[in-house]
Amino acid sequence: MKSHTVKNSNVLDRVRPLTEQHENEIQPYGTIVKLPIGLDERACKASAENLNQLLADTITLRDMYKKHHWQVAGPIFYQLHLLYDKHYKEQSELVDLLAERIQTLGGVTIAMAPDVAESTNLPRLPRGRQDPSMQIARLVHAHEVILYEARTMARQAAEAGDDGTNDLLISDVIRANELQVWFISEHLVDVPLVRGD
Repeated sequence: MKSHTVKNSNVLDRVRPLTEQHENEIQPYGTIVKLPIGLDERACKASAENLNQLLADTITLRDMYKKHHWQVAGPIFYQLHLLYDKHYKEQSELVDLLAERIQTLGGVTIAMAPDVAESTNLPRLPRGRQDPSMQIARLVHAHEVILYEARTMARQAAEAGDDGTNDLLISDVIRANELQVWFISEHLVDVPLVRGD
């Protein structure tokens, strides 16, 4: 009888979830695991570093859109509420594309909010609500920072022969951010609502 109990205990140990795990990184942040993608390790490392910076800034911009989506007020509330949410979703798609490219290069993506907050080049927003013109001005500034970074990084990737990163930056990041700048900055043009001069 005793041996049967021991035997059942061993079986239960194998199916019990291992929730008491100790922290073991399988790859430290900032390192590259060389994948057979036809790029040398230096190019992969440089692009992964650049993309992690851009990822931190894109995550921050994405979250700025969600904050403003929740907190927008005023006569154009409805339009901005919907537009901010649309841009939030588009930035979320860019976050995923950037993260996947970093992993494809053999790097490790930045992911957690404290790490993003430490790394971003974008200024921190106040916790409270702001009027729509200030929201838009801050968003335009954030886009401009990201666009400058993306253009610089695209040139660096092209020079290193990293066509995949160059294409991602030009075809996805730059084009999406430019379009979003156009959509939101037009809200700051001072034109009469119902009567011309």
